[in-house]
Amino acid sequence: MATWVIAGLRHEEFTSLAQLRTRVREQIDAYNREPFQKRAGSRLSVFTTEELPLMQPLPAVAFEISTWTYKRKVNKNAHVIWARNFYSVPFGHIGGHVDLRVTDTVLEVYRGDERLTSHLLLPASTVNQYQTNDADMPEGRSWQAWDRIRIEDWAARMGPATVTVIGKVFEAASIEEAGFDPALAVLRLSRRFSPARVEAACELALRGPIHSPRYAHLRPILDTGQDKTGLVPDVSEAEEGGYVRGSAYYAGGTR
Repeated sequence: MATWVIAGLRHEEFTSLAQLRTRVREQIDAYNREPFQKRAGSRLSVFTTEELPLMQPLPAVAFEISTWTYKRKVNKNAHVIWARNFYSVPFGHIGGHVDLRVTDTVLEVYRGDERLTSHLLLPASTVNQYQTNDADMPEGRSWQAWDRIRIEDWAARMGPATVTVIGKVFEAASIEEAGFDPALAVLRLSRRFSPARVEAACELALRGPIHSPRYAHLRPILDTGQDKTGLVPDVSEAEEGGYVRGSAYYAGGTR
């Protein structure tokens, strides 16, 4: 049992907050209907005839606090990374930069003032998952988002040494998606050279002093044809930038 003062006029007792709210609404309605003393009408009539017609409806969607992230690059798989997950962007924007508007429930992708696409936000506990809108992808079943499984399958088709190199790339990555681009750079060497040559270059590089060969280490081997000799080149790991050919290479004429 509690006691509240209503409109400063008298004391009334209520046993619940719901009863109090009902009584307050009744008192407010009665107060608004009371006639003015010096003019015609009441507060309710003024609201109904003058104010109500000018009012606009409330927004259909409640206001949400959002976070903006600018100039996020669209990867070659037509996705952007947010909170260690991947969200699709219309494939025509691959290589470009977009802005992300993120609320508690939705991630929206903008380029300038144009909203390109939107996604339900993945839970915070989710990692390395894809949210892909079919409309963002080009037509045809051949299109697939890159992930570690697909990358490793490609490496396996090239050979065990390539698999080892790709494995080392992922081992060195702080998070899995950070290994996608360097791993794909290695595999795409097979488009300029043959898969067999890339496999031979990987095998040769693994026999050298560099623990985790990358594109920058493999490309010089392929460019100079060292993969065809099967011999470990005379190299030094000067800066993680690649092989430095020594005197034995120039003397041997192994181009």
